[in-house]
Amino acid sequence: MTESLVRVEGLYKLFGSTPNKFIEKAKAGETKTDILKETGHTLGLRDISLDIKRGEIFVIMGLSGSGKSTLIRHFNRLIDPTEGKVIVEGQDIMTLNEAELREFRRVKMSMVFQRFGLMPHYTVLENIAFGLQVRGVAKKDRSEKAMQWLEDVGLKGYEDQYPSQLSGGQQQRVGLARALCTDAEILLMDEAFSALDPLIRSEMQDQLVELQEKLHKTIIFITHDLDEALRIGDRIAILRDGELIQVGEPADILLNPVDDYVESFVRDVNRARALTVDTVMQPVKDRISAHTIGEAIKQMRTSKLDYAYNVNEDGYQGAIVREQLEELDKSEYSNELCEDNYEPEVVVSPDDVLEAVISETLDSEYPVPVVDEEGQLQGELSRGNLAEALSAQSLQDPETETDSKS
Repeated sequence: MTESLVRVEGLYKLFGSTPNKFIEKAKAGETKTDILKETGHTLGLRDISLDIKRGEIFVIMGLSGSGKSTLIRHFNRLIDPTEGKVIVEGQDIMTLNEAELREFRRVKMSMVFQRFGLMPHYTVLENIAFGLQVRGVAKKDRSEKAMQWLEDVGLKGYEDQYPSQLSGGQQQRVGLARALCTDAEILLMDEAFSALDPLIRSEMQDQLVELQEKLHKTIIFITHDLDEALRIGDRIAILRDGELIQVGEPADILLNPVDDYVESFVRDVNRARALTVDTVMQPVKDRISAHTIGEAIKQMRTSKLDYAYNVNEDGYQGAIVREQLEELDKSEYSNELCEDNYEPEVVVSPDDVLEAVISETLDSEYPVPVVDEEGQLQGELSRGNLAEALSAQSLQDPETETDSKS
């Protein structure tokens, strides 16, 4: 099991002059509106508990006022909670004194801001190296490291430019490089791409995912955009009015929304582009293990199978139709199964997005085999699986669901 790097326990945040006086109202479940009306205090977070695993992109999303930006600012104590703990690598950061907190921010966490946060009088290279400069790293060493990150984000040749000479997308690449240059294990990104136009935003999302495949940082990413969350997140947490509504992998959020609020988020998502085959495939029902034609016929007769996948110690071999094998002369039953005995078929990968396999699945009379890079059969994808996954039906109550099946 992947190790948790950041853990939040029972986090409450009440904004106002005397939050501790009214914290019990939040614990009692009074609404955000009622608390504000009665006390003049604003409920930011209510009883948030979650774990963030080492090396994952953890996305926190919600509408404006949901508490997502408030939550991310607790991770580096830009905001202190009214109650609760933020534990990083086993240490409650609320126990850190000012000097320890400064060191924690310099070494453990870096932040990428929505509005870039670049210093206009510093060159691109100087901006990227700034975190190392604060740590007292020698100029030659920090410049060399900054140049490496400059190249990694695709800005080689821009090192002597100033932020005002760059486009918005280029400025955000500088911000990303600056955060990565410090080698901090945790990267906080608060609406980091939301100020960019759609095309540049998409490119930055791709670049972040590409960099993460090499770096394996722990990235906490804030967004209000579910498409962005689904595209980059390993797991997603959805907030509403300061409360945690659902946490799960993208496919789980899409296919199993816990309530109408989450369902309203996912209703208009293009599932064909967001879901991969492994999220909707089913276990293989009709499987045999044979080397010869006779073995295959015997196993299929015993199991009463008309169609089956043949899998032996070498992995997935192909799909067999019993009727076609039985048409062969019995003298051939001792022959090894060969390519001529298998059905011509499409094989899909667990990592394929559904959009790429729709036509093959719909055109196939039988379920399509799902085979991984090692040649192992992982599951099957049928027309029914596909139709169910791509349907955008609203959540139903048990009575409605029963009626629809009758």
